[in-house]
Amino acid sequence: MRPIDILAAVVVNLAWGLNFAITKLGLGEMPPMLLVAMRYALTALLLAPWLRWPRGQFRQVAAISFTLGFLHFALMFTGLSGIDASIAAIAVQIQVPFSALLAFLIFRDKLGWRKALGGALAIGGIVLIAGAPNQAPDPFYLSLTILAALCWAVSAIQVKRLGAIDTLTLNAWIALLATPQLLLGSALLEGDRWGEVAEAGWLGWGSVVYMAVAVTVFGYGLWYRLLQRYPVTTVMPLSLLAPTFGVAAGIFILGEPATLEKFIGGSLTLLGVAIVILTPPEKVKPTGEPDRAEG
Repeated sequence: MRPIDILAAVVVNLAWGLNFAITKLGLGEMPPMLLVAMRYALTALLLAPWLRWPRGQFRQVAAISFTLGFLHFALMFTGLSGIDASIAAIAVQIQVPFSALLAFLIFRDKLGWRKALGGALAIGGIVLIAGAPNQAPDPFYLSLTILAALCWAVSAIQVKRLGAIDTLTLNAWIALLATPQLLLGSALLEGDRWGEVAEAGWLGWGSVVYMAVAVTVFGYGLWYRLLQRYPVTTVMPLSLLAPTFGVAAGIFILGEPATLEKFIGGSLTLLGVAIVILTPPEKVKPTGEPDRAEG
């Protein structure tokens, strides 16, 4: 990769990593689902110029907006409201082994012992953090974060089945369709919390702007350009910087405890995710019906 593109990838992952701490600050002023709804409403407004009709793909896009836009972020933000941002940054990485497992079950992609080992290490790291005798995260909120990671993995399968579509167009539709879903979910599950939105200060609204602009429009827009320019195996390992920055942000910005269990468990999880990402596709010899060889 060119140095300028490496720098761009680092900046994107820094933006994503800081997002855990910034979202945590926003959650101090707005309830989870309303905070996500505000984020997506602003995102839909910013991406309105790319809101082109996805001919023949609308139902699939609507399904993705439910899985990713509503379920993933509702669970993720609610989980983050009850655990450290640094722990959430680690726990959500289980989405990578989840994706590999779902690809194996649905697309019959080769799993292989290396990816299985990576997934086991990632899960083991999260179990170590969850069972820490000191500063153990609330199991309910940690479980919500893990369920959010599973929803992300399901949405990745949905996007793979969707086929070719402009990334900004997809994000625009997800934002537009997810906003009313989140508003309805908030009304049913969080009650009337609009007073908190009206009284939110610069931390709450600053987190909304940051998530819409830095994370979605800038972050995903630039990241997908890098994926189009370079091989996935070259770009994706750099995504491990995001949870690293996320842990650092939780500790240094929010003052969260830097426990030994957090560092050991986080290292195991990131090692497992790295193994899954870096494992090359397995090659199989053709025997009658060719098997899929993607990893």
